[in-house]
Amino acid sequence: MEAAPEGYHVSAVEDWVRAEVPELTPPFRWTRLEGGHSNLTYQIEDARGQLAVIRRPPQGELLPKAHDMSREWALIKALSSTNVPVPKPFGFCEDPDVTGAWFYIMGMIEGKPLYNSEDTHALVPEDKRETLAFSFFDALADLHQVDPDAVGLGELGKRDSYVGRQVKTWYRSWTSSVSGAEYDDDRAHHLQTYFLENLPDQGPIRVVHGDYGLHNCLFGSDCTVAAVVDWEISTLGDPLADLAYALNPWPDPSDQRPITPEAATSLPGFPSRGELAARYAQRTGRDLSNLPYYIAFNRWKTACIVHGVYARYMEGKKSTEGVDLALLKSRIDLSLELADEAIQKA
Repeated sequence: MEAAPEGYHVSAVEDWVRAEVPELTPPFRWTRLEGGHSNLTYQIEDARGQLAVIRRPPQGELLPKAHDMSREWALIKALSSTNVPVPKPFGFCEDPDVTGAWFYIMGMIEGKPLYNSEDTHALVPEDKRETLAFSFFDALADLHQVDPDAVGLGELGKRDSYVGRQVKTWYRSWTSSVSGAEYDDDRAHHLQTYFLENLPDQGPIRVVHGDYGLHNCLFGSDCTVAAVVDWEISTLGDPLADLAYALNPWPDPSDQRPITPEAATSLPGFPSRGELAARYAQRTGRDLSNLPYYIAFNRWKTACIVHGVYARYMEGKKSTEGVDLALLKSRIDLSLELADEAIQKA
């Protein structure tokens, strides 16, 4: 006998679907899907064999703005009318009496994300890697061409100085973690000053995904992006910050050191970071002359994030079993070093 879906009152959910989602026909067959930032995500197969995905936050008390189903839903629904590949929006329930939390239902996408080089080796033949890389950056370019006001996303977030606010947020994270980490680095402070003193004009406001990577795209059998997923932290902001984040894992001949061999982009056959940036520029018409600033900012931001994680381990707030703390600390140093190198190119 199959276990009941965690976090879902099946009969109530299916009654809601009968009333609100005419495209689907309960009862459903429920299958747990892994991933999705701990959200309770299931494949549902309706009585006619049609597949969809249902998604709600984990059970228990949540931090404010964590696991924001309404934000994800708003983005998927709005972007479904654009060239951005997203799942089909079926329905959103904001009545917690149905199953204890907001949830939404979207179309099932046949595709897989890439987390590491093993995934790339298994899923992407070498002669298809250029196709995959171009599709990945074309999808991001298409997102950054969308006018948020035109699709109903004009209230998604603040419009002022996205990078400036991010710099202040992550610098607070660094300084508040110094004591717990028992580790500080002058470069973190010097870089913060540089970013604020050289803050670029962000230009037209756009939707930024915030975590646009190969792990948050589903690639079909043709090695193109079938859907962009996990929109939880998306907001309005500077598209070039989003671009730099997406570019950082890709190698380039100008790099002074090779990327880690475990990275999904480490295998042969992919275009260089410079080629991918040029393709994005051609597709969007954006001036990328200040791209090294954004590359450096994202490297520094990574250092701040890892520094905070390292501090929690050092304070005993997270179990260190199986964790290589020396390696984690070295990632902080490497990220700051890479940020410094990018600044030299600015």
